[in-house]
Amino acid sequence: MSEWAAKRFWKEARAVEGAPGYGVELDGRPVRTPAKAALVVPTRALAQGIAAEWAAQEGVIRPATMPMTRAANVTIDRVGQQRGAVAAMLADYGGSDLLCYRAHGPEDLVERQAKAWDPLLEWTESVFSVRLRITRGVMPVKQEAAALSRLHDEVKLLDNWALTAFHDLVSLSGSLVIGLAALRGYASAETLWHVSRIDETWQEELWGCDEEAQETAVRKQSDFLNAMRFHDLSRAPDDGA
Repeated sequence: MSEWAAKRFWKEARAVEGAPGYGVELDGRPVRTPAKAALVVPTRALAQGIAAEWAAQEGVIRPATMPMTRAANVTIDRVGQQRGAVAAMLADYGGSDLLCYRAHGPEDLVERQAKAWDPLLEWTESVFSVRLRITRGVMPVKQEAAALSRLHDEVKLLDNWALTAFHDLVSLSGSLVIGLAALRGYASAETLWHVSRIDETWQEELWGCDEEAQETAVRKQSDFLNAMRFHDLSRAPDDGA
């Protein structure tokens, strides 16, 4: 038996100004989240991005092609209800941050990691007054409690929209530092994604690409870049349109 799938039923999708924030309407009917809450976002740009996703649907609705809509739903239905737990979970990445775990060798990989990761740890120290410890291999390194507390405090400052984006930036990269660097504009999201893939890139150069692994990497990169776009749209200034 075939699985039922929702199909497009509307002619027009558009962003509308509400009180407060902005919503999306399909033929004049407001879009709601899976939990039936009003889908209201903080900026016109984000509402327009969501409306564009609905407008692009043809035939069967494909949620996988609607990253801004899905992220808004998560923000409203889940992050807004569990922000303390989400913030704590993400802050915990500081205790096992990717950038702190370095290879013993070969020398080429050691040099690549240092060149890409050392500046980020130095940036973390200069911006947050936090110095994370580095180790070689996979044995855990214990970070100072004060350092982790300082990073936890920084994560708690994020609003729900930023926290949703931050979740993907951190969990996909494996690095709290990379997530913070992305939100602070240290480098482009694409650059930071490649920084998080130093080990994988080296392995691919050495042994070649595995097709399945490559497909997974492409999907994760897309999710990472979409998270950054969601964050940026949630903060875009109102153009008055």
